[in-house]
Parts: sequence; C-alpha cells; structure tokens
Amino acid sequence: MNSQLIRKTFDEGKGIFLMCPNWIPRALLEPGKRLRLLADDYSRLGLKRGYICERWFSATEKAETGPEAPEDEGLSYIYSNGTRLLFKDCVAVLGSDLIGREIWEQYHRWPVFSKFFDYKCTSFHHLHHKEKDAALVGLQSKPEAYYYPAEMNLSLDSAPVTYFGFDPSVTKEEIIGRLSQFENHENRLTELSRAFRLELGTGWYTPPGVLHACGSLCTYEPQWMSESCSLWENHTPGGSIVPYDEFAGKVPENKRRDLEYLYNLMDIEANFDPDYRKKYFRRPVIEIEDKYYTQKWITYGNPFFAAKELRIQPGQTVVVKDNAAYGCILIQGHGRFGVFQAEAPNVIRFEEQTYDEFFVSERSAREGVRIENNSHQEFVMLKHFCHNVNAPSGN
Repeated sequence: MNSQLIRKTFDEGKGIFLMCPNWIPRALLEPGKRLRLLADDYSRLGLKRGYICERWFSATEKAETGPEAPEDEGLSYIYSNGTRLLFKDCVAVLGSDLIGREIWEQYHRWPVFSKFFDYKCTSFHHLHHKEKDAALVGLQSKPEAYYYPAEMNLSLDSAPVTYFGFDPSVTKEEIIGRLSQFENHENRLTELSRAFRLELGTGWYTPPGVLHACGSLCTYEPQWMSESCSLWENHTPGGSIVPYDEFAGKVPENKRRDLEYLYNLMDIEANFDPDYRKKYFRRPVIEIEDKYYTQKWITYGNPFFAAKELRIQPGQTVVVKDNAAYGCILIQGHGRFGVFQAEAPNVIRFEEQTYDEFFVSERSAREGVRIENNSHQEFVMLKHFCHNVNAPSGN
C-alpha cells in the first residue's frame, strides 16, 4: 500500500480520483454488448470464464466469478500518472478525508458500489439474502436499485421486462414444488411471477429477499457492496444450466437441502405484494433545474444508497455541489471534470484507460465540482452515493 502516492494523487486531483475501467465476466448469461467495449474484447478473459457483461464502479470487494478469477477481480483501481492504485487502499489511507466522517466511522469502508450490467436475455429469477440470513454465513445483505439510461440502450434486446416476486395467487406449495425439481427439470419459476415492461429513464428499488429476473436493458445499478445471491431459477433462455450450489451454496451446511428453510430466504410480504409497483417503481425527481443544467434523483426511497443523473447543457460551465462523496460515470459528452479532462468514449479497448469515471471526496462534493461541457450535446453523468443524502423518501 503506497500511502504517500495515494495522498499525492488525492491532492493533485483536488479531492477527486480518476478511476480505471473495471470489467466483469459472467459465465451463465449472454452479453448485451452495450458496454462500449470493442466487439472482440467481450471475450477477452476467455470463453470458459464467460463474456464480459458488467462494468463495476468504485467497488471495494471481490466479484464472485469462479475459481479461475484473479484475486483482485471486481476491485476498482484509481489511475495515477501511469500507475494503478487499489481504490480499497485509498479508502483505508484517506478514511474520512475521502468518504466523510459519518460513513467512515460507521463502516470503515466504502460500503456501496454501482455497475452497468448488460445481458441479452432476462437473468435467472434470484434473490439477495436478507440481513439475518446473510449474517449466518458471514455475508452482507444486498439491497439494490436499477435505472435505465437511454444513452446506454440504443438496443432494448430480446426481453426488456423484469420479473418481481410472485403473483399473489401463487401458493407456497407451487413454489416449493418447482424448487424440488431444481436438479431434474427446468423449473421455469418466472411462470409464477409478474413481469413489468421496462421504461427508459426510470428505475426500481429492490429490497433484499425479493425474487427478481432482470430484463435485457443495459442497467445502472447502485447497490450495497456484497455478492450474496441465491439463484432460484435453474435455466433462462440464452443462459446456461445453473448448478445447485448457486441456489443453496450460501446457507448453513445443514440447510442446503431444506426447502422449507430455502423458501423462507425470501421476504414473503414483499414478494406477494399486490402493490409492488406502487411501492418500488421510481420515476426521476428533479433536485435542481435551470437553463444551465438539471440534476435529478434517480435512486431514492431507501436507507442504504441514492443516485442522481446530471445533465449539463452544451457549451456550459457550471459548479455542481452535492452533500456527500460519490462515484460517477460519464455516459455522454466531453469537457472537464475538476482538474481532469472528461469524455464519454464511443468504443473502449479492454486495457485502455478512459476518462469517464471518477470518485469525488465529500469535501470536494460539498465545495462543488467545476464541470465544463465542451460538446455540442448534453454532458450526462450518473452518480451513486452511500445513504440518502437528502434524497426523497419514496414515491
């Protein structure tokens, strides 16, 4: 850990880090190929490990992508004059100077991250463990949210719908019956679910314990820093067969064949809620709007994290203030972001350093970041925060 270089880079960036692209393969699903990678590079990590389907932002925990993954898979790095420094080390060295006193004293880490996930088909119907269930096996719970940016979705691919929970008419016996067939037949669990057509420029919040099969849009996904997951559906069109361990591997050893226990991993009330859309669907809420720029809340209504979309008009220079540290990704336009050049690339080569992703310290966020839009279109940036930092309370 090079503490001196970390502090020097932090000071030279005026409290902002330039981040390195962080590509993640997934073996079980086909890629949507909208992450702006060069076409041949989606298989750069080898077909055995799977196509690149995700890009992670400001992540401090390893991605679970199989036994052949390198030790730092999923961990974000910052860029410092040709050198890469582990973002997790930057958090450890700088502490409250980077992420703010409240978050540092409560977690002693940056406990959230965001990603683009990009699949050609719907994902498997799956859930992330509730807090008490995750704790039993030494994991963190994982609430998450989704936002569908138009700039990343020139194609909607084959299944632009997401399934949430189960239809209220479905019985416990039906679900357990399907789960009992996990190793024998396709259980087609989404036949018992409810599908919602996805709308560009909107999103959802998904609490832990809710079954969901994500649709085929390239999705911006703020979430808690955890890989706790249980795949309940054993096959989806365009995907591979799911091993039983992906269903029951993250529970106590003596519960892995206990279907009653596995059934209760889900939040019963939320999964069968007839008003699910009313409670968890999220339309953007304007925070500030003038002739120079607009900033909207796109993730809100939960106690864990929040996100914003910033749009700056062509040719404008603005100072944008926020109340907390954040990670961000530029998806359209070019110009300056603080002391850095900034541009949303059209095509990215796998090992190329880009100038589209940053992490902003709490102090720099509060003082305001000077941003120049030197393009002839809107400068569009997505930001994710820990906690709600004055976000709206809900719908």
